[in-house]
Amino acid sequence: MGHSHAVSGALLFAATAPFVPPLIGMHLQPADVLMGTVLCAGAALLPDLDHHDGTIANFLGPVSKVLCRFVGWVSGGHRHATHSLLFVALMGAGSWAGITFVGRWFTIGLSFFLLAMAIKALRLHPPGHGAASWATVVGLAALGTFGMLTWLPNAPGWLPYAVALGTLAHLLGDCLTKQGSPLLWPHKERYEIVLIKRTGNDMETKVLVPVMTVATFGLLLWSTAISPGVLG
Repeated sequence: MGHSHAVSGALLFAATAPFVPPLIGMHLQPADVLMGTVLCAGAALLPDLDHHDGTIANFLGPVSKVLCRFVGWVSGGHRHATHSLLFVALMGAGSWAGITFVGRWFTIGLSFFLLAMAIKALRLHPPGHGAASWATVVGLAALGTFGMLTWLPNAPGWLPYAVALGTLAHLLGDCLTKQGSPLLWPHKERYEIVLIKRTGNDMETKVLVPVMTVATFGLLLWSTAISPGVLG
């Protein structure tokens, strides 16, 4: 489910933040770690751009509905092209290209998009999929993005990493379900290790999500505490 994917993305970024600087050639401050964790949570929804009625399809109201229907049509339907390692690479590379060649406005737009998805997935809005829900998501994402501008670098080297990692987190999560993911698309074989026989069951909602949530906060404390010495 969207909530589970978002938490898994946040968990992976918080866990790997201390090891990111050698990969991207920049130091991470505590603010970078916090922003990266939140935006990675949003990026963990990206593969479901192919789902016409998933969490991501409702985060911007009619706009996201049309977008998801289009992506689903282009990609061959749910859990096809967007659930592959190729899609992970494209999202990471596309984010890097946008930040590098388009610049600050691309960074701001991408941050808003990812933050809106995180807010929707983490249910920080009125219940349901109506106008009040998506208007709240848009408003909170706009306020959050504006607030981040103080600390958000013009070209954050960690942002493409957060996008790719969040996308990968989604694929790994789907591999724990019966349907699996076609990681090597266009090769059609689906890869799975079934721990969750039905999405939204007790294993997912009462075990995995609470454990991942607690672990994320613990890892955030660790990552932000050591970042000035180890990363800065």
